[in-house]
Amino acid sequence: MKYPVLLPNIFNYPFTYESNEKFDIGQYVKVPFGKSNKTGLIWDKFEENQKKGYSLKKITCKLNIQPLNSKTIKFINWFSEYNLIPTGMSLKLHLLSNEGIENFSNKDYQYYIERQITEKFDLSDEQKEAYKDIIKKNNIFRVHLLQGTTGSGKTLVYFKSINDKINKGYQALILLPEIGLTFEFEKKFREYFGFNPAIWHSGISKKNKKIIWSGLSSGKIKVVIGARSALFLPFKNLGEIIVDEEHDQSFKQDEGLIYNARDMAIARAKFENIPINLVSAVPSVETYDNIKKKKFSFSRLLNRYKNAQLPSYEIIDLKNNKLPKKSWISTLTRDKVFLHLQRGDQVLFFINRRGYSPHAMCKQCLKVYSCPNCSINLVYHKKNNNLLCHYCGFKVSTDRKCKVKNKCETIFSGPGVERINEEVNKVFPNYNSIIFSSDTMNKKSSHEIIDKIKKNKINILIGTQLISKGFHFPNLNCIVVLDIDLSSLGYDLRSSEKNLQLYHQLSGRAGRSGKPATVYFQTYDLNSKTIHQITRQDPFIFLDNELKIREKYNLPPYERFISLILTSDEPKKLFNESSKLKEYLNKNLKARILGPVEAPIFRLKRKYRNRLLIRSTKKHSIQKHLSKLLKNFKIQPGIKLTVDVDPISFN
Repeated sequence: MKYPVLLPNIFNYPFTYESNEKFDIGQYVKVPFGKSNKTGLIWDKFEENQKKGYSLKKITCKLNIQPLNSKTIKFINWFSEYNLIPTGMSLKLHLLSNEGIENFSNKDYQYYIERQITEKFDLSDEQKEAYKDIIKKNNIFRVHLLQGTTGSGKTLVYFKSINDKINKGYQALILLPEIGLTFEFEKKFREYFGFNPAIWHSGISKKNKKIIWSGLSSGKIKVVIGARSALFLPFKNLGEIIVDEEHDQSFKQDEGLIYNARDMAIARAKFENIPINLVSAVPSVETYDNIKKKKFSFSRLLNRYKNAQLPSYEIIDLKNNKLPKKSWISTLTRDKVFLHLQRGDQVLFFINRRGYSPHAMCKQCLKVYSCPNCSINLVYHKKNNNLLCHYCGFKVSTDRKCKVKNKCETIFSGPGVERINEEVNKVFPNYNSIIFSSDTMNKKSSHEIIDKIKKNKINILIGTQLISKGFHFPNLNCIVVLDIDLSSLGYDLRSSEKNLQLYHQLSGRAGRSGKPATVYFQTYDLNSKTIHQITRQDPFIFLDNELKIREKYNLPPYERFISLILTSDEPKKLFNESSKLKEYLNKNLKARILGPVEAPIFRLKRKYRNRLLIRSTKKHSIQKHLSKLLKNFKIQPGIKLTVDVDPISFN
């Protein structure tokens, strides 16, 4: 008998093999491919153009793995078509290092099975009402948004929903936007459920990943908490999906295989015919639009857990309270912070810039330190005494020959977290401070740092946007936003939405244990829209206005955007090829084609980049037609084409 076998490679179709043994769709097999044996899956359809006259190779063997269900196979096929990704490459997301993992013994799963006595968590009346909303139509596909102010106890509500599913024998998937959140979240999960969830992200060891992969396939493991890639795991009996912080742009995979994990999670839930709950304090514009159109249901938590009060807001006018020389913290801000510290409050200085300074140049020859591989400035990191490119990882020291004198004399412009930390140590020498950024918190020691912060052993935090993402610090009652004016600038059509989400989440870190808390904004612009939007408690007002603007200018979610990014070593050749592609698409595609233009970061990792933007209505599926056109367009050697469906960034 002939069988279609999909392999994890760049091909968009399965290969045909034969066997005397009977196989079912979804079974994992080993097959000869090239000079070695590869793991593949018996797929649901044959390749379209089978070549005749070729002798077929035989399937080597069947693997001892629960077959992948037809719903997941249909999801992978749809995922590939929607995102213009070869089906074989989508299969790579499902397999573990291109392998399917056979069953382990029961003792290997004990860590995820053993139960302990749990703490009792009582829901407030408002949480109970939200829970009732969530469990409506809880046995079929539906999308529900749980919107609640930060600290309102949204997690407890969906934990109760997951518990219902586990008791009925189902599995659950919780997607989080950041790896750094999993440690604290795992602890909260254990306290509630009494067993360990499986944690899935790039930092998990290969051995543990094998146990988790096989444990989900066999049904032994019940809950996974993971980053984007957890969406493709082989659940035997998936019953519910949660996307926490659904608005977070980290759910967008923007390198390699490009996709939005939130949107794909909704699609997987639809194919599995199970409920999915999106959770956010400030939902995305797309989610809010679906609520307005009654495609999604929703419930709201307007009060904080145990009636803790939201922080108050104060604006510090930098025109009247000028910054001291070589300082980024005004005298008035210092006084306010000192009062908080005397009361035993923890303080956060927020500036969304890593390193010491984002701009370094020579005082004599005026030459800026920039990356040789990317069209971007190098960031100075004083701790490591080097200049670093945050895109390609290039590092260099400040020692450089000068055109005017023997050696460049480096000066720094603008602050990063290291520079603010330096100033904090001078102004508040009797208090412990720490930097909270991806440079300091993605290490093994980060668990200990978080524990010290919770116990108030660290008085002052200097943090980037990482700190806004779901951390609970009970003593944090003062936040100083230092760069509100800078973050209000930009060309991104989503900048207003992103800023509201960022600063709303950030302000929600304060006052979570009931003590009075204040967020201070240092600004030169007293009419800042961003500040007014943040301090207005109901984000739905902003989202209503934002939708009107998007509709007026036919921006997402009212149009479909697809970005085409072409990269090459040769800028002239790149422009010519980009222009040819635009001309070809204009003739064959019913859509507006904008560009080609140089990407804002024109050179990245030694490659020049041009962008085309396709704008089309959402009434027809443009991806299928575009896929055929791109397949027939003979792109020149040395030029790479990347497709980004529903882009959220235009760098």
